[in-house]
Amino acid sequence: MGRSRRTLPEELLLLALDPATGTTAQPQSLDLGLAGAQLVELALAGRIAPDGDRIAVVVPRPTGDPTLDCALELLRRRGAPVRAVNWIGGPRLGLRQTYLSHLERCGMVHAVAGQMCGVLPTTRYQATDNEISREIRARLDSAIRTGVPPDPRTAALAALAHAVGLGKHLYPGNEGRSSRSRLRDLIRHDPMGGLVAHAVMDVQNGVAAQPRRSPAPAGRQAVPGSRPPEPARGVPMQPHRGTMARAVAH
Repeated sequence: MGRSRRTLPEELLLLALDPATGTTAQPQSLDLGLAGAQLVELALAGRIAPDGDRIAVVVPRPTGDPTLDCALELLRRRGAPVRAVNWIGGPRLGLRQTYLSHLERCGMVHAVAGQMCGVLPTTRYQATDNEISREIRARLDSAIRTGVPPDPRTAALAALAHAVGLGKHLYPGNEGRSSRSRLRDLIRHDPMGGLVAHAVMDVQNGVAAQPRRSPAPAGRQAVPGSRPPEPARGVPMQPHRGTMARAVAH
């Protein structure tokens, strides 16, 4: 994959970056969205494909993007398709900061050091060229305004923006209500984007990520105090939400 264009995680992060404050909107859910955006980008590159509610590696060849290739290798090592909700709900240590640092190296943002309460050091990121963010925003606005089915990349970006709660950031107030509704509706135009967006929302809502078990035969009741059945081998357990890593950018 060449570097002539921005990846979906980068575009999602630029959408979330507030040009006035240098902070990112919805930082906690944004971390989930970035993990999901990596999956969509890998799917657009032909490296992975949806398999029901799971993600399967179909071409393990590297893309040339180090961050995406790290995710691709982790998926490959699983050996079997992984549920999207399990993948997105897993720890992603420093993922947001990784992408902010990359945008800084590319010259799209610059870091501004500061302090919180006059003591704690903070780092904010200001866009160096607001035209890039305006171009990304214009694609969403066009899809919302015209009602014409967008290209898969824009549809996936809209789905992820809705999933992480950027609708109120992009289209605030009562006047933005109809735009937020149409942003949500764009989720249906890209199957992979829709799968990932729903997985992001499921993780935020605490939906159990364990596979459904067949009901016990009639007449068999659980014995009080007995141990629950172990999960099937190869199915990763959903991590506790409290262990999810938080990026350092403010």
